[in-house]
Amino acid sequence: MIRNRRIVRVFFAVVVFFIVVALFRPFDSPLHMRPPPSRADPPVSFQPSSFDWTTVRQRYPAKLTHFLPTGSPKRFPPVQHHFHDYIHDRSWNSYKTHAWLRDELAPVSGGGKTTFGGWAATLVDALDTLWIMDFRDEFLSAAAAAAQMDWANTTETSANLFETTIRHLGGLLSAYDLSGQTALLEKATELGNMLYMAFDTPNRLPGFWLNFDDAKKGAQIAGTNDPSACPTSLSLEFTRLSQLTGDPKFYDAASRVTDFLERTQTSSRLPGMWPKLINFRDETVDQEIGFTLGALADSLYEYLPKMAILLGRREPRYEKMYRAAMEVVVEQLVFRPMVPPEDNPHDILFVGDAYVHADRIDHVPEGQHLSCFVGGMFGLGGKLFNIPEHIDIGERIARGCGWAYDAFPTGLMPEIFGLVRCGSVKEPCVWDEAKWKKEGGKGLKKGFSNARDPKYILRPEAIESLFLLYRMTGKEGLRDVAWRMFESIIKSTKTELAHSAIADVTVEGETEKKDSMESFFLAETLKYFYLMFSPPDVISLDEFVFNTEAHPFRRPK
Repeated sequence: MIRNRRIVRVFFAVVVFFIVVALFRPFDSPLHMRPPPSRADPPVSFQPSSFDWTTVRQRYPAKLTHFLPTGSPKRFPPVQHHFHDYIHDRSWNSYKTHAWLRDELAPVSGGGKTTFGGWAATLVDALDTLWIMDFRDEFLSAAAAAAQMDWANTTETSANLFETTIRHLGGLLSAYDLSGQTALLEKATELGNMLYMAFDTPNRLPGFWLNFDDAKKGAQIAGTNDPSACPTSLSLEFTRLSQLTGDPKFYDAASRVTDFLERTQTSSRLPGMWPKLINFRDETVDQEIGFTLGALADSLYEYLPKMAILLGRREPRYEKMYRAAMEVVVEQLVFRPMVPPEDNPHDILFVGDAYVHADRIDHVPEGQHLSCFVGGMFGLGGKLFNIPEHIDIGERIARGCGWAYDAFPTGLMPEIFGLVRCGSVKEPCVWDEAKWKKEGGKGLKKGFSNARDPKYILRPEAIESLFLLYRMTGKEGLRDVAWRMFESIIKSTKTELAHSAIADVTVEGETEKKDSMESFFLAETLKYFYLMFSPPDVISLDEFVFNTEAHPFRRPK
């Protein structure tokens, strides 16, 4: 009887979710029964861009030294939990109506915004979401528009290398992997050739921006104080592009950055980790004192286990670097917040920052919504590399992020917040009322010291980790946490047109909308919620690996 009630409840949750997120039309077929791409879908037409970047002579051409590993992929342990007895938008419509082919919808005022070159970031970012949700007509319409885009048609003088790679290149590659529409791969290859020019520097390490004029003149150089995540988080997309096109230059380019990471991993002030900011021009990592898994560095670490997956375990250095980095992360960055035991049944964890001085290491117990991805990363690394304690740590971090959502009146987590630190993963934690009164934040739930940046910008990292941990462990309680989060997001961010970032999660009642809906809301946040309540064979973790923008790439067989 209990099991039947649970099935009914889950079914009702999925139905309600579809009603809220769906584009107001019925599904053609159950997702898990949908056939693979067929010739029944009309082919999307490719329109070349007005400028061909392969015609530009490179000032610092590279002799290819890195080639995709050959031979059959080696088997990883299964990542996804075996589900024995599983029973079987509004936002997009507003984007179509008010901001078609613009980068973002303004969800309060209407109209569109140009934030990423004017290359329809939301459209490209949402392609695979449309396919996964089985909005076939909407997908084909958006894919046709994406295949006609002109990368030379922009008012910008440069492109953000990291964001354009993860959103546009990742979106096109994933949409091709799912649909088989060759025009999307052709458009991705065009973009890849443009982004490849960023590597035309004296040391073949790219800068933060791809400046179009400098690229044509051969005048680019690497940065001296760039976010460590920027050039180090291109590997998944460039590798997949090489796998699909057979052109090794993209993999070779990204692998040179990996060479740099491997060479410098023990040279920083916190050996095993790389700092927030890196001097890529001089290839040094020993000046910056700050270390984090949050902003500036996040996806550098995220891509280590994911690259091992995409290369079929035929390139051992990614596992080696992951193990070395996470050993330091567990020792120095992961911490227990001081929370009353009755509010903390799962012994939750968070990830803070560390600042390394000559005579000490300062541990900063500050959480970021961005760093909530770490729960899923630990779970994935633990599954892949047979490290059971990492799965446990990952779940406790993911549950910590869910706990933080529940802690505020809106049901949403702040962008950045402080916690009262109790100790490391291995240290015991005892509630100390006197310490709480001294360090705790007035008016905040016990455990928090502040909500330093109280906004919520529709971020996906918390649901990302909950989804991954649910798919890896099968623990139904994680879906209960996710459903509460989903209801809070819908309630607190809803506008007449779509959903908006809000200014303050600590307020009671109506929230202040910031008139912003970044493309990752459709690409990541809604996709992960949808998958959380979908049949487990929809985008199985044993068949796909997600890039940092939630674009699933097919794993090699």
